[in-house]
Amino acid sequence: MLQSDSSWAIEFVVPGDPHQNTGGYRYVRLLAEALSQSGFAARVIGLPGSFPRPDAEAANALDRHLGACTSGALVVLDGLAMGGLPDVVAAHASRLNLIALVHHPLADETGLSATEQQWFFEHEKRALAAAGKVITTSRFTAERLSDYGVPAERIRTVEPGVSPIVESSKLSTSVRVPGDGPNLLCVAHLSPRKAQHHLIEALSELETLPWHCTLAGATDRNPAYSDQVRAQVESAGLGSRVDITGEVSRERLGELYHQADLFVFPSLYEGYGMVIDEALAAGLPVIASNGGALSQTAARGGVVQYEAGDVGSLSARLAAWLAHPRELVHRTRLAEQESARIKSWRQAASNFQSAVADLAVISRQSVFDSEWLRCREGADHAARVGKLTSDLGHWLRKTCLAQDEQARRESGVTVVDLGAGRGSNAVYLVPALPLPQQWLLLDQDAALLAEARERLTSADIGLSISQAQLSAGSLDRHIPDEVSLVTASALIDLVSKTWLKALVDAVVARQSALLVVLSYAGRFDLNPPHKHDARLRALVNRHQHRDKGVGQALGAGATPVLKGLMESAGYTVTVADSLWRLGKGDAVLIGKLIQGWVEAAREQDSAGTDWLAGWLADRREQLTAGNLFVTVHHVDLLALPADRQR
Repeated sequence: MLQSDSSWAIEFVVPGDPHQNTGGYRYVRLLAEALSQSGFAARVIGLPGSFPRPDAEAANALDRHLGACTSGALVVLDGLAMGGLPDVVAAHASRLNLIALVHHPLADETGLSATEQQWFFEHEKRALAAAGKVITTSRFTAERLSDYGVPAERIRTVEPGVSPIVESSKLSTSVRVPGDGPNLLCVAHLSPRKAQHHLIEALSELETLPWHCTLAGATDRNPAYSDQVRAQVESAGLGSRVDITGEVSRERLGELYHQADLFVFPSLYEGYGMVIDEALAAGLPVIASNGGALSQTAARGGVVQYEAGDVGSLSARLAAWLAHPRELVHRTRLAEQESARIKSWRQAASNFQSAVADLAVISRQSVFDSEWLRCREGADHAARVGKLTSDLGHWLRKTCLAQDEQARRESGVTVVDLGAGRGSNAVYLVPALPLPQQWLLLDQDAALLAEARERLTSADIGLSISQAQLSAGSLDRHIPDEVSLVTASALIDLVSKTWLKALVDAVVARQSALLVVLSYAGRFDLNPPHKHDARLRALVNRHQHRDKGVGQALGAGATPVLKGLMESAGYTVTVADSLWRLGKGDAVLIGKLIQGWVEAAREQDSAGTDWLAGWLADRREQLTAGNLFVTVHHVDLLALPADRQR
């Protein structure tokens, strides 16, 4: 997220004028408006230069803009802006929270030569890898990105919403002349990919049927093609039956939807096809191609499809509706029924926030790699508070004994481990808890879960693993209804108060025990002391409060907040210090710690390079000599429901 000194929570970066009236630009603009209305402040920034095959001005503009963003800022890069600039994206990826927004791959644009397609493919593939996280506007595009090597777990899809164009405009009365027949509407800027020439060709075969057609959309994006379509209309003798309006105002567009009887969309390829949703929301039946994502997004009631580029099929679909008014009425009723299922932009904004939260959680995987978790496990286990484990075991034995014999034999102690990683928490707890045990390990990292399964294979327990994004909105559904214990290790200092409230609600609803261990307490001490220790610690603690993907992190304040929430829910809560005491035998762990602290501090104070480098050099020298000792303060928390009967 942006730092607290910025008024923006998210920036969308697009090429050129953000107010261009294409589907992609409207998606970004309307989504940003909906996010801001929901309290998630967003803005759209346009970059100068030539895109998507960027010139020097474009590359410099993106580089300058990203360089000016605050460390940790959440920036969504439109595919048109970033797809041709992988090196610029890579240069800022480690400092910023970047997400690529892909409507459709650049190489899939029509009219490209084989050389151009290959250039776009190679550059966009590298840019997507550098960004690391992707939001697409359709499932079709998400599936398409597998060809670009983007792992499915790093992709989320947020389909567009629909603004109530017809309802919101003060509509004039229809200007149709009796006897004109049905009004056909096609909304899209004139371009070869939108294929308005196919529609004119199909209509030229239907001169004996009554109809009137309006082509609404910008004509200046491809003037040569627009002139071609105008000439085609005149050549076919359809000048009085086809209107080419150019780009129209929102109010006028609402009138056109209101006056239309059916919508036609002959596009050869779409990354989604927002106008299909708009047409259905207006209650219009649709004839559309199956180009690109339309094969999925347009497969709905009230829509009839044909093979993209097949003019004969398009003409036949039109003839079936124009020559048989009852069929058109039937399709209109289906479209009106479908209109009730169209999402609003408010819903799309909510889905976008969830997608951002999920992807941000995934971005933490580099912090929790297997090597780091393996390195810290010995210190973790040595720091654990034995009395809390003993008290928990006693409570579980008592509550499990209250079950009848069959239930005890079938389930015994049921445990859910949140953010389980490579299974360290389970490795420690399994020998200390009564048998039988059933464990469910939840984590976003499939590789770590596989390692955890392998480590626990020989344990005498029932074991399940599940890859899951543990956001505040998803916690409850990931935790089974019947569970004896919910546990987590080295987790809650990374989450928000909202996330903790969701955890408390889930635990209280199940009346389970809660054991949360090794939460950072905001303090570390080094011996011998150094003049910059306090300064470094303050920066590290500030860094702890940055958003880790599930809202602003509570850092050292997490355990007191959790304690208060659990006590308010009637639980008995015990908190105890759990300290890492590191010395000569922990050189690798200490080395990783001091390096990580310096990197976190640099992100908070970019001007502190010199003193941080000096501090790190001093500490490494002491570490090499075996003279550096470190104490890191954590706390463990055990919460038990009062007088639980099972």
